[in-house]
Amino acid sequence: MDNENQTPESGSRRRGGKFFSALCSILGTLILLLIIAVCIPVTVPKLMGYEIYNVVSGSMEPEIPVGSVIYVKAVSPETVEEGDIIAFTSGVSVISHRVVSNQTVEGKFTTKGDANAENDMNPVGYADLIGRVEFHLPVLGAFLAILTSTIGKVYVLTLGACGVMLNILAGRMRGRV
Repeated sequence: MDNENQTPESGSRRRGGKFFSALCSILGTLILLLIIAVCIPVTVPKLMGYEIYNVVSGSMEPEIPVGSVIYVKAVSPETVEEGDIIAFTSGVSVISHRVVSNQTVEGKFTTKGDANAENDMNPVGYADLIGRVEFHLPVLGAFLAILTSTIGKVYVLTLGACGVMLNILAGRMRGRV
């Protein structure tokens, strides 16, 4: 008997409601998955003890291009070998260069950027060592610089809230349809 009371308009309204509900659910889920995917290159390595730095100079090109992100793991200075790429502090800057020699007696490294013709003028003291560059991801540096800025964090939080709201809306619409 209920089918007799159903008008063609209400049937199409239900189909449209189901479609819109599914669309909201899919969009909300995709937004949340995107946020998770974007956060993985930052959060997972940090949980595993890596420090992450953005490459802003071409001294290690072509091995590590400008705009890459390097992942640095703390190591004992004595274990660093010739040919390893290390990250170290120089004043307020973080530099990543290749080790030419490790002078364990003096507690210093001689380093050189791959793109540079000569060794670095000043040796790097063991106290300035941050760690060994374990791997790098090209192009990700500029993106992560934006993402980790204050405005980038606001965008991520806002986008995440939109994803959650779309999923809530989809759930409520399914309850009505």
